[in-house]
Amino acid sequence: MTNSTETNNQLFTQLVLSLQMGAMQQLGKIASPVTGKIERDLVMAKASIDMLEMLEVKTKGNLTSDEEKLLSHVLYELRLNYVDEVNKKDRQPETKPEKEEKPEKEEKSEASKPTEQQETVSEPSKTDE
Repeated sequence: MTNSTETNNQLFTQLVLSLQMGAMQQLGKIASPVTGKIERDLVMAKASIDMLEMLEVKTKGNLTSDEEKLLSHVLYELRLNYVDEVNKKDRQPETKPEKEEKPEKEEKSEASKPTEQQETVSEPSKTDE
């Protein structure tokens, strides 16, 4: 194997793993390294999975057996996680955990709410506009 071939094999593996990590972040399975928060974007996750599927089709017959196994395994794992997240999204409106959390946040911010006097003062300025 030449140095160029070894480098290309490593770069292919890095590309597949990079797309996998991006998709896992988009699926909300791991935190974003930038924000440290879990962020879900199923449309982008699907796009990342589609790119990996395109790579699988376009590289068919040109990969080593290890590269084929890696790509196949990554796609399998991402597809299962995607279906899991889509099913969670479908169930979310029924459980509505977000609405239960919001009143707690409002109670904590009671001190920051305007007093009745402040609300009365601000009301006339709204009618003037």
